[in-house]
Amino acid sequence: MTRKLILILGIIVIIIVFLYYGRSIYMPFVSKIKGKETVETRIEQIEEKVWNRLQNNLSLAGYKMDYPKEIILVAFKEEQILQVYAKDYNGIRIIKEYPFTAYSGKLGPKLKEGDRQIPEGIYNVEYLNPNSSYYLSIKVSYPNDFDKSKTELTNITELGGDIFIHGKAVTIGCIPIGDEAIEEVFVLTQKAITNNIKVIISPRDFRTNPSYPEIDEINWENELYNKIEDELKTLPNN
Repeated sequence: MTRKLILILGIIVIIIVFLYYGRSIYMPFVSKIKGKETVETRIEQIEEKVWNRLQNNLSLAGYKMDYPKEIILVAFKEEQILQVYAKDYNGIRIIKEYPFTAYSGKLGPKLKEGDRQIPEGIYNVEYLNPNSSYYLSIKVSYPNDFDKSKTELTNITELGGDIFIHGKAVTIGCIPIGDEAIEEVFVLTQKAITNNIKVIISPRDFRTNPSYPEIDEINWENELYNKIEDELKTLPNN
């Protein structure tokens, strides 16, 4: 009886682990069976519950009836926080912040494919992925022109890509914030997608800690961090 119970418990644990971490394996088959979602169908599925969760945050930011038409996404690696700001004629105000649910790499920019680094720099949202292996995801425009301009100094041409803000709690260089959080950021992004959403990824919050990390592999980190700090200065320090 004890051996059977242990076997059953072991099988249950394996199933749970597979369902949680094996989405990249089984989700393509699920998508084929039920058909792929579109951004619009995903929004229809989650918008009401997202509005209910965000209503108080949006109201405090001045949005009582609708979502902001322009937002800024800001990620801090050291603090492991993603912040969402609204921007309009009244200025810039924070809506909400979300903790990372996993983290890989260290402080410093992404330099090559496979280094597990979260990029650092000023990017934009490229598109929304409603069929992500990590529930929902938002594509970040890494590498940007600045990243590409430094390849001559590093002798590295394969910079990598496929950097996303996504759900779940696993990462190899992306920004995971969990399923409930990505629902909220996904909807906020979709509502503002026509206004060129800026994504700032910083090693730390230079508004509260102005010291620049020293990165052994490069000698141009100060140039990069000056650009990031200038962008952060335009945001309120909450």
